[in-house]
Amino acid sequence: MSLIHNVIRSISVCSVEKLRTLKIACLLGVAVLQTVTSGAQPVTNIAAGKFHSLFLKSNGSLWVMGNNQSGPLGDGTTLQSIVPECIVTNGVKAIAGGAYWSLFVKSDGSLWAVGNNGAGQLGDGTLTERHVPEEIVSSNVTAIAAGNFHSLFLKSDGSLWGMGANAAGQLGDGTGNPTNFPEQIVSSNVTAISAGDTHSLFLKSDGSLWGMGANGFGQLGDGTNINRHTPEEIVSSNVVAIAAGEEHSLFIKSDGSLWGMGLNNVGQLGDRTFITTNTPQEIVTNNVIAIAGGGSHSLFLKSDGSLWAMGLNFSGQLGDGTGNYDTNTPEKIVPGDVVAIAAGEWHSLFLKSDGSLWGMGYDANGQLGDGTPTIGVSIPEQILAYLPVPAIVGISLSGANLVVDGSNGQSNKTYSVLMSVNMALPLSQWTPVTTNVLTDSGNFTITATNAVSPGASQQFYILRVQ
Repeated sequence: MSLIHNVIRSISVCSVEKLRTLKIACLLGVAVLQTVTSGAQPVTNIAAGKFHSLFLKSNGSLWVMGNNQSGPLGDGTTLQSIVPECIVTNGVKAIAGGAYWSLFVKSDGSLWAVGNNGAGQLGDGTLTERHVPEEIVSSNVTAIAAGNFHSLFLKSDGSLWGMGANAAGQLGDGTGNPTNFPEQIVSSNVTAISAGDTHSLFLKSDGSLWGMGANGFGQLGDGTNINRHTPEEIVSSNVVAIAAGEEHSLFIKSDGSLWGMGLNNVGQLGDRTFITTNTPQEIVTNNVIAIAGGGSHSLFLKSDGSLWAMGLNFSGQLGDGTGNYDTNTPEKIVPGDVVAIAAGEWHSLFLKSDGSLWGMGYDANGQLGDGTPTIGVSIPEQILAYLPVPAIVGISLSGANLVVDGSNGQSNKTYSVLMSVNMALPLSQWTPVTTNVLTDSGNFTITATNAVSPGASQQFYILRVQ
């Protein structure tokens, strides 16, 4: 028997995420090898809403889990989901979670929104709650941020836009009035945005930090406790990253130093005090590369891939194993390999360099997506592992034996070869011809003894991985 051609294709992750099956169609005389995989994909982006979570996979699919009050999961219901579910199969490039709504941007630059809309934060011109995503802006959107009841986005021309609640001036339009459709706030040169509970932060291309909105705890860092209804400059240069917590703010300077201001009642600023401050305080002197602000806790990454946390910890959101001890001093949670972080009201998410998704903290609504809702998870737990999908690299005959060579085998997984003379039969009616449990990961060979009948006009084989 000769191998005429080899066809390899992947099908949607969303449709078969829980099935990891490799199929071989082998016709005697004219052999066709076809490999169909589950298309397992690494996680590439994460976002935490108040009580729900979102993540992207490398194929651009959008996945959600957690609280679904008002429909922020976008699955057409208001039922919470305790395991990840896919709501968009491809083409998503940016995500953000608000209190009870979600935003995402597709690869064509279109902005989509779903969930609570009581303050007009979806920007669709109504106050109507949406349970499935709707398009808000058709093109040119590059970044998004979601607060408690307001939304921000950037366009490719560097302009800043906002919609939703505005009583504290968080939209920065000078009116204090809410709006249910996008309005331009800044015309150009904005490079990054972040939305807190009722305040907003943004960066300009010159490295300056600007803020507007609620300032009762000094979260704008301007030396006062006065709300601002128009953008004001806070730091004039060298700021490279920003994060707005509920009532506190964080930023990183170009030298890798971490700074914070605002409410500090449970140590969320990490400055080793519990003193609220209305001016920026240096927290860490160097090597900080990413930050996230939660309800009353904060996360940051260092250049060595280590994850650090401080602040409120009653649900284990710091991941230090204590579950109830707040800290005003940054503590190392994971020693390395962390590449992205996100902070919700009482839960935290992070990604590792291998594409795996991890979480800790409040999970009563399923926002950690581990299938076992609980009040608190106090140490990081893996939510999704990324393992390369097993692939067939060769098939051959040895007498009446069928020999299959593969790659990316996974130890302790069961590999079964099934046979049928009718490819249309349901899998339950295929005949098992061999079953193996791999002892090692990596390349593998499976031999189905006496699996090929020389007298058969055609036989089909499936290699199933469970």
